[in-house]
Amino acid sequence: MYKGTMCEFGIIDEIDRNKYYGEYEPEKYDCIYVDSDVVLDWWEMGLRRVKTYVGGGFDKEFYGIDVNGVTLIPPKSLPELEKVVESDPRTKEDQSLKKLLEKIKKAKEENKYMICYGV
Repeated sequence: MYKGTMCEFGIIDEIDRNKYYGEYEPEKYDCIYVDSDVVLDWWEMGLRRVKTYVGGGFDKEFYGIDVNGVTLIPPKSLPELEKVVESDPRTKEDQSLKKLLEKIKKAKEENKYMICYGV
């Protein structure tokens, strides 16, 4: 599996199921950065059970995060993603993981989609 450099996670304020989200707009979604090697480590921690959409739209269901593309994470998948991030012992020390956990909790509370750019 290819290892990139980082994944950027953000919150989509208003989801439009007809919009193409493949354009790279990390500022628009107030993205935070997480090392993609960390995200790849999460596969064995349960990331493969997190239902998502890849390719910038809603026609390609997936399980996990595409570290080389765009992933949309629906609100119903956020509790599982939150469990994965919380189960990583690095979250206690790593500031980017702490910020990601905060962002997941916020999106969950507000019932919003998240976006992840794998770059």
